[in-house]
Amino acid sequence: MDGADAAVDGANAVDLAAWTCPAPLADSPTIVMGHGGGGAMSAELVEHLFLPAFRGPADVTGPADVTGPGDAAGLADAAVVTLGGARVAFTTDSFVVRPLFFPGGSIGDLAVNGTVNDLAMMGATPCYLSTAFILEEGTELAELARIAEALGAAARVAGVRLVTGDTKVVDAGHGDGVYINTTGLGVIPDGVDIRPGRARPGDVVLVSGELGAHGIAVLSCREGLEFGTQVRSDTAPLGGLVAAMLATGADIHTLRDPTRGGLAATLNEIARGAQVGIAVTEGAVPVAAPVADACSVLGLDPFAIANEGKLVAMVPAADADRVLEVMRSHPLGRDAAAIGTATEDNAPMVVARTGLGGSRVIDLPIGSELPRIC
Repeated sequence: MDGADAAVDGANAVDLAAWTCPAPLADSPTIVMGHGGGGAMSAELVEHLFLPAFRGPADVTGPADVTGPGDAAGLADAAVVTLGGARVAFTTDSFVVRPLFFPGGSIGDLAVNGTVNDLAMMGATPCYLSTAFILEEGTELAELARIAEALGAAARVAGVRLVTGDTKVVDAGHGDGVYINTTGLGVIPDGVDIRPGRARPGDVVLVSGELGAHGIAVLSCREGLEFGTQVRSDTAPLGGLVAAMLATGADIHTLRDPTRGGLAATLNEIARGAQVGIAVTEGAVPVAAPVADACSVLGLDPFAIANEGKLVAMVPAADADRVLEVMRSHPLGRDAAAIGTATEDNAPMVVARTGLGGSRVIDLPIGSELPRIC
């Protein structure tokens, strides 16, 4: 029986008005889950609602040199501001993952790693974090202590200091246990200029390892699914890997971490920001067998599944081999691979060559296949 039949069947009446779709029509008059998925609906919300509202006369008391999320050249993972002569990467992120603990991590270490990775994607050395907790009345203190310990431990591993924060409590039933917001600051070394708009035709597309583990780990824990072996989240701080890549002296054009919306969203954002085409070889994209099997069973596209410890790099062809070699020598880049190139053709489309010799367009996801994963 399909949805229409169920709606008219007296014994199985369905209230269609109460349905919630993670990826509804783009002209939805209300906020829905798809707006938080990192895909086309998220982009529309930012570009057509937030950016027009936030733009205004220049603040003459603030820094004159500001680049990042407001730039027409593409939305970056962090803003770059000039303070006291130094270029500083500045980012903020909120974490609402459900459940709070999942194989390989928790909301605590995710809050640190997600924020320091946004700084690292600008080539910055992460330095300082703030953290704000929104707690639901009734949350167990022992559970909160576990999260706080995980957050502190992750900050020590990432080499950042937690220097300020805030705590708020909401009524029972008006939250989901624990939400966390983190804001990060990092210093960008001289000569480093990494942003989406710098990708150029001829650049090689590199990924740092197997994709899709985080999204599948959260889903398996949330839904009680088993895939023969436990899939663990890849959540990790990428600052050290990026520092090693920069130490090669390569002119790395673009770095992005493929979180919400996965590789598909990230490549589309780069292509649109730089107005280039991107051609990838589907079989060259590393995906672990358990993740591939899970996606096959559930009808998911591994290209659209979130990651929390991987990066995508756009590197000039002359530098690609040595950058890839350094990535593979780092613990977080052992499975790094070259998966494609930026081209002048079909800009700003992303096209994958399939194993059968054909090709398919990799679209920007509309909403989210797996909501609430970060």
